[in-house]
Formats: sequence, structure tokens, C-alpha cells
Amino acid sequence: MEIILKQDVPNLGQRDDIVNVKNGYAINYLIPKGLALQATASAKKTHLENLKQREHKEESVRAEARELAASLEGVNLVIGAKLSTSGKIFGSVNTIQIGEALTQKGFDIDRKKITIEGDQIKEAGKYKAKIKLHRDVTAEIDFEIVAE
Repeated sequence: MEIILKQDVPNLGQRDDIVNVKNGYAINYLIPKGLALQATASAKKTHLENLKQREHKEESVRAEARELAASLEGVNLVIGAKLSTSGKIFGSVNTIQIGEALTQKGFDIDRKKITIEGDQIKEAGKYKAKIKLHRDVTAEIDFEIVAE
């Protein structure tokens, strides 16, 4: 039986795949659990139209992410922290402070999308952070930790 998957199914396929399975597996498990629907001619036609619309929306979101990545390219952040005499930070600098510094510069980016190598910074200096704006688009920004 040919079915269209509504969700990812381990060892079978990804969401929106059209696969062939045994009738009993489809009728007794996949369709009642809401994991798939039978691939009739009308269901396939609807499925293809939905894929086209989703791809169009996805492309516009991807274009916005590319624009944001281009505007982030030249941004240098300076983050102030309390330092000891040896240059160590009391506490650490993490994605929260970087997100706040980006907000002050006018970029509204969720801190969960920001990653730093080593996850936390405990010394003054220059570092890089990666921002995942979209599944296909990432931006890299430079930031510097200085004494307050």
C-alpha cells in the first residue's frame, strides 16, 4: 500500500515521503496513529500542492535570514565584564550577554540561536560567536570582552 507520511517514522522515512508498506502495517498502525495517510490520487495532488506552497514560504524565510546575516557581517560587539587583576572574569560571559548586546545594536535575535566555542568565556579578549538564523544560514560575529 502506498502512503504519505505525516511525521518522521524511524526505519521508514521522513515527513512528506511517499512510501510503500504492507497493508496491515498501514491500516493497523500508521493510519490510526496519525503517522500517515493513504496515497490516493487526490491525496497525492493535495500533497504536491502543499509541498510547493511550503517551499515558497520557506524560500522567503531563507531570504530574510540571508539579509539578516549580511547585516550582521560587520558587527563588532564590546561586552563589559568585571575583571580581576589577572584578567579573569568574575563569573562568565555567555549567550545571554551576547544576545543583550545584539539587542542594543538593534538586532532582535534569540539567545538560543547563538553558540560560543567552549560555551562560556572566563577571560578578557576577542572571540567569535555563531548565530544560526535558519537551517541553511549561519552568521559569525566578533565580540570583545573588556573591563567595566
